[in-house]
Amino acid sequence: MKVAFITLGCRVNLYETEAMIEKFKKDGFSIVDHDERSDVYIINSCTVTNMSDKKTRQMINRCKLKNKDSIIAVVGCYSQISPKEVSSFYGVDIVLGTRNKGDIVHFVNRVLETREKIVEVGEVLYNNKFEDLTVKNYEKRSRAFIKVQDGCNKFCSYCTIPFARGAVCSKPKDIVLDEVLELSSNGFKEIVLTGIHTSSYGDDLNKDYGLLDLIEDISKFDGIKRIRVGSLDPGFFKEGVIERISKIHKLCPHFHLSLQSGCNETLKRMNRRYTVEDYRNIVYLLRNTINDISITTDIITGFPGESDEEFNETYDFLKEIQLTKTHIFKYSPRKGTKAFFMKPQIHGSIKDERSSRLEDLNLINEREFMDKFVRKRLKVLIEDENTGYSENYLSVKVSGDNIIRGNIYDVLIKENKLNFLSGEIL
Repeated sequence: MKVAFITLGCRVNLYETEAMIEKFKKDGFSIVDHDERSDVYIINSCTVTNMSDKKTRQMINRCKLKNKDSIIAVVGCYSQISPKEVSSFYGVDIVLGTRNKGDIVHFVNRVLETREKIVEVGEVLYNNKFEDLTVKNYEKRSRAFIKVQDGCNKFCSYCTIPFARGAVCSKPKDIVLDEVLELSSNGFKEIVLTGIHTSSYGDDLNKDYGLLDLIEDISKFDGIKRIRVGSLDPGFFKEGVIERISKIHKLCPHFHLSLQSGCNETLKRMNRRYTVEDYRNIVYLLRNTINDISITTDIITGFPGESDEEFNETYDFLKEIQLTKTHIFKYSPRKGTKAFFMKPQIHGSIKDERSSRLEDLNLINEREFMDKFVRKRLKVLIEDENTGYSENYLSVKVSGDNIIRGNIYDVLIKENKLNFLSGEIL
């Protein structure tokens, strides 16, 4: 039997897809590309925006066109939030939520035998049991991802994720470290720690052991040369944290530090629990402590009630602090959130104009940061042919002989090509 996977959304979904692939392989299935005809299609869904939901619906239709007799399973966040809606789509045979993806092979085999539709979506809001999903190897990647945490307790006013992913739950440290050991023995030199709200790691376990403790323990593995962390909440950087971080030399000098808005009034309506002043202090302390650090962020434009003045505060703040890269999203109303009922909702054309201005600013900031590394050396982990990433997460295309994927090379940067740096292996 052939099974194909389509993954939408975040790195956590990517990790969970890899874990499901391993389970299907163990059961004797052949893994094929989702563009091929397959007996089974697994769609790992996202529901962050309305467009995310739309993409899932499009994927269902495409899969059914490839093989009208195929089994289609939709799992993940969209299924968790809207199980009846998803199950109503033509061709969907299995609907699973976010905390039972580990049982996917069992449910697929059941449908193959009975041809009866299965909808299994449990309560997650108060469920802090970590799902049994681990990845022992990655065939097509140079960096290994480890999902260490799931769920979120923050309830930002625009976000459905706490309802889709449930309460904070953490993978026990012994299981994480065993996973690191196995990945290291398989030749992976970089570990990327990811989660829905990674900063909350350990909050549901031992309060004396958190994300920073876990990073320190992973840094003790000889085979691991780099540790990278997914998106972090500004609240993670409490007193003393940055000093401890600076002593973990394997921790990459790149942090995705969530912002969403550069205006305090907007942040309050978003239910974000920090101020612009807090964020500024963290950015400058990080830069003063860690050499060549790269800081990236997310911004939402057109949040309900965002006036021209509030947007301009965000623009001016981003212009001031000059982050390496800003990912810009237009606010998408989501049913079940407080922001859905907020007034006034911002017209789409205004969102477009504001997003365009921020995109232009982002290009300037990104180019200026990358310019700093021309004629300097960077260590680059090769990911695909002759392209890889530096420690501070700059894309670098390298030239040289016998370049091996998964190896780390010293590279002299020759030129900034805007989308990437180019250089020669020393």
